[in-house]
Amino acid sequence: MIKTYPNSFLQTVLKEKLQEQGVNQLVICGMMTHMCVDSTTRQAKELGYQVKLISDACATRDLSYGQSIVSATDVQNAFLSALSSFSEVESTAACCRK
Repeated sequence: MIKTYPNSFLQTVLKEKLQEQGVNQLVICGMMTHMCVDSTTRQAKELGYQVKLISDACATRDLSYGQSIVSATDVQNAFLSALSSFSEVESTAACCRK
């Protein structure tokens, strides 16, 4: 599967492949939290999947806005906070205990 957009569902066969396998829960991690992870997590929830986002298995970077630099830590915390409305956000350790 070739992915050309941040949203892993956009113009790919991901949804169809998941449906073929009867998948209803997704565990998401990766890079960049502020782009691909954000876009894919939101779309997964909107498509009706139960979504878990693994906070310490995602990464981002410093971003700039105007003359300000937003640290990667602040970017990560802001996006994980926002994505908690679309997913169950938990650590790798918490996910593996279940």
